[in-house]
Amino acid sequence: MTELSQAALLMVVLFIALGLGLWVALALLGCGLVGLLLFTSTPPGLLFATTVWSATASWALTALPLFIWMGEILYRTRLAEDMFAGLGPWVRGLPGRLLHVNVIGCGIFAAVSGSSAATAATIGKITLPELKSRGYDEAIAVGSLAGAGTLGLLIPPSIVMIVYGVAAQVSIVKLFTAGVLPGLMLMALFSGYIAFWAWRHPDRVPEDGESVPMAERFKRLRLLAPVTLLIIAVIGSIYAGIATATEAAAVGVVGALAIAGVGGSLTRASLAASLMGAVRTSCMIGFILMGAAFLTSAMSFTGLPATVAGWITGLGLAPWQLLTVLTAFFVLLGCFLDGISIVVLTTAVLMPAIQAAGIDPLWFGIYLVLVVEMAQITPPVGFNLFVIQGITGLQLFTLARMALPFFLLLVAATALITLFPQIVLALPAAMG
Repeated sequence: MTELSQAALLMVVLFIALGLGLWVALALLGCGLVGLLLFTSTPPGLLFATTVWSATASWALTALPLFIWMGEILYRTRLAEDMFAGLGPWVRGLPGRLLHVNVIGCGIFAAVSGSSAATAATIGKITLPELKSRGYDEAIAVGSLAGAGTLGLLIPPSIVMIVYGVAAQVSIVKLFTAGVLPGLMLMALFSGYIAFWAWRHPDRVPEDGESVPMAERFKRLRLLAPVTLLIIAVIGSIYAGIATATEAAAVGVVGALAIAGVGGSLTRASLAASLMGAVRTSCMIGFILMGAAFLTSAMSFTGLPATVAGWITGLGLAPWQLLTVLTAFFVLLGCFLDGISIVVLTTAVLMPAIQAAGIDPLWFGIYLVLVVEMAQITPPVGFNLFVIQGITGLQLFTLARMALPFFLLLVAATALITLFPQIVLALPAAMG
């Protein structure tokens, strides 16, 4: 049996396991086990033990549970509510008015949570009821939240960036730095579309009779002070070279606890709930990383990664053609897998081909985050869609239709960083 036939067989095994509803981590482990038993003489038990240890005993990976816990703590505070009150008066003069709070609020919360689902859930629970009560169009309100919620993956600190950095041996600090400009660009694209939509449909944007004096606007900005200080402490310490990503995560946890304590939301019950939420999410990600590492090692023993890389290289595709094919491939994967699973499953296999094509691994990490963001709002396995479905009760494919314009904006953002790679690489190069 040729290597390509082996690869096809393993892909069939993996998709059957996933289609049967098996946990992603178990499906990856099972697929690796089948590959080892059928195509190699390597003892699976010994490989599993050594692979799992090397995949999880990483100092860089310790930032992951800390950032997750920070997001869980903030999720249970008044942070999103305060952001709405502080930002609202400043966007009332823009076309689309309060709809922009979804984008700006998600951007701000993304800078302290690192999670797409947590960003969408936290901001959505505050903004959607408020926008609905004021008579805003439901489709654009929900769609903008679904799209802007994905900023949790791109604006640092990002859980997916940490996973990619560990898997691809790329500096997490440089990844965080590289995500800043694309994140701001994506926020501008989302707000620009909202303004364009409001200009095209003025009858579907309610009149806002509330007039807030300038003095009151500045007074309400004080509500944004806690999150602003936390962003400076976490992200600023990384960019200034004062702290590593892991140390900054610890600072973030302390800051989040302080915000919760001062705001009165830090109780024994909320602390326990945040810890359990962080443990569940961290264990899920760790389990997936273990399964993916075992599958990657098993595939390396069969020679599949080198074969696939050689096959892709042999096609003679230009870098932009390769990225076009990979984008379609990742969007297809996003219909069945969550973002973290996509990253850990594909990174090790694709990196040889990416490097052979002359594509910068740092740039590819941001590209991968963007296509994973698309996966967050594609049915039937779109995590952001699930989160918003829990808030609104709308059907999944109805939510996907509402989010479609913002999905297309993510595609446009991917095209822009491909045409102008300095959007990604300028800040890391400036840092040296």
